[in-house]
Amino acid sequence: MAATNNTIRIQGTGARSMSSPACRVRSPTIVARRTPLTGVSCSLGLQPQLKPLQAIAPSLSVRPNRVKKLKSCKVMATAAAGSDPEEEKKIMGVPLLTLQKVAPLGLMFFCILFNYTILRDTKDVLVVTAPGSGAEVIPFLKTWVNLPMAIGFMIGYAKLVNVLAAETLFYVCIVPFLVFFASFAFILYPCRDILHPTALADRILASLGERAMGPVSILRNWTYCLFYVMAELWGSVVVSVLFWGFANQITSVDEAKQFYPLFGLGANVALIFSGRTVKVFSEIRGNLPPGVDGWGLSLKGMMSIVAGFGLGIVAIYYWMNRVVVPKVEEARAAGKMGPVKAKKKKEKLTVAQSMSFLAKSPYIRDLACLVVAYGICINLVEVTWKGKIKAQFPDPNQYSAFMGDFSTCTGIVTFLMMLASRVIFKKYGWGVAALITPTVLLVTGFMFFSLVIFSNTLAPLTAAIGFTPLMAAVLVGAAQNIFSKSSKYSLFDPCKEMAYIPLDDETKQKGKAAIDVVCNPLGKSGGALIQQFLIVGFGSLSSSTPYLAAILLVFVLVWINAANSLNKQFTQLTVADLKEKIVAAVPTPEQNAPNDGRKYKFVSVMNADGFLEGKYVLDEDTDTSATA
Repeated sequence: MAATNNTIRIQGTGARSMSSPACRVRSPTIVARRTPLTGVSCSLGLQPQLKPLQAIAPSLSVRPNRVKKLKSCKVMATAAAGSDPEEEKKIMGVPLLTLQKVAPLGLMFFCILFNYTILRDTKDVLVVTAPGSGAEVIPFLKTWVNLPMAIGFMIGYAKLVNVLAAETLFYVCIVPFLVFFASFAFILYPCRDILHPTALADRILASLGERAMGPVSILRNWTYCLFYVMAELWGSVVVSVLFWGFANQITSVDEAKQFYPLFGLGANVALIFSGRTVKVFSEIRGNLPPGVDGWGLSLKGMMSIVAGFGLGIVAIYYWMNRVVVPKVEEARAAGKMGPVKAKKKKEKLTVAQSMSFLAKSPYIRDLACLVVAYGICINLVEVTWKGKIKAQFPDPNQYSAFMGDFSTCTGIVTFLMMLASRVIFKKYGWGVAALITPTVLLVTGFMFFSLVIFSNTLAPLTAAIGFTPLMAAVLVGAAQNIFSKSSKYSLFDPCKEMAYIPLDDETKQKGKAAIDVVCNPLGKSGGALIQQFLIVGFGSLSSSTPYLAAILLVFVLVWINAANSLNKQFTQLTVADLKEKIVAAVPTPEQNAPNDGRKYKFVSVMNADGFLEGKYVLDEDTDTSATA
């Protein structure tokens, strides 16, 4: 690259982060300017996912241009190969084959998440409002039923992958879910009095005492608990394994960069509509004559919709395998979807190796604290909040109607937060974005537990605004969950993925493996285990509430401290990485400085547009000594 008196501009391909639709990921942007007085100025937009210039394109075209005031640097890549021989059909600028893939996938994703929201709200209503049960059962259910069944499914799935074709495997996995949910509403729930061993559960509870209510409730209401586990598995199996596995199979990288973020926004639209559906079916009890099981009718209506949308998912998948997949295979064979890359073998660490790696790396250790703390904190507040919802809405229909409103609000707030997250990252940076989620949890958690613990003291204050302390706690707990989850999806997840970017390949690979093996399971089950110990130790969930509040405070403070520490390390690594890229891409200061014998040094500053700017400036110390 020859230095000229004009601006050298190089632009690389852009991408979007899959974990946050609002967070744009770009390759490094570089502008090199040479002036006779100030040397070389290089400005880089501090965006996530930086890539080496050599990986952007096979060749780079460099074009001189006049120096202009730029908000960010731009690097323009041109392919060395020629243009396509045929002009592909396009609709509104999008290739026809891409639309045939993306539109059905988007509709399928909408149906899957529409069902998941209905199932998620219904499972909580069933296990929390069941006779002889309460929110205390949730920690035991997650640890001793949900986790073993999830492990069992993955073992069975791994074996079926080697036996069945991909299309057959999809049907074998999704059809049992649909059959079960329809059977539950029309067979299992109406026969609950016959199927549930109520008398046996009463004898066990009388023998063990109230401390054992959680485990005994699993036995007492085993069909409800089975529904809870199947609803949880729908999220992990149908969404994560089946849908994303199929989408990644037929979608090119460029299509994924362009359209996957839209799936995230569409997921929140599904949340809004499904929340309203739950609300409508939960309110039918008010129009029924006395003696009619309103909740049973609500279940039949909602599970019929789940089965209908499930059949729609199967139909879309069947059509795509007949129409779209053959075209994708032809395009891939013709090389139109890019070269087939050999898969890199992901390094798998044992639990002992993961713990050892976490202990050695302060950066990965801080990142692990973020993941574990979120899982524990959200669980500590959520279970207590669901217990208060049951106290305020003991009727299943009322409970379900409230959860429908909650899901709708969560979808709306998350949608808006995803749109706002791009501005937050651009204007305030990684550090502020990483601190928003724990700060929201701290403030709303403090308000919620204060209303629960000091309900009698705060009764006059809540009465003045027209609420009882219990209803105020329910509403504040709802706000806590809504804002915590929305900030998690729009800010926490992108921050977590961005934190891996400046690491070297070995640390990135081993760190991610360590967090996957140790921290994700520990965060999810840690809160449940803490609550189990407290419930057994103090006899009930309400008796352990003050201790849960203290534990929440400790973990949030640990989270905030880890985020601040990680921000410092992240900034240092990012600056070093950007400096390395600037030095590699821009001529040395000796090539650009005036031939006057003076020396120049490199400095990094944040410019007025929020971008990290690296400049070669005159070394004043050297110049002063030379003058003297």
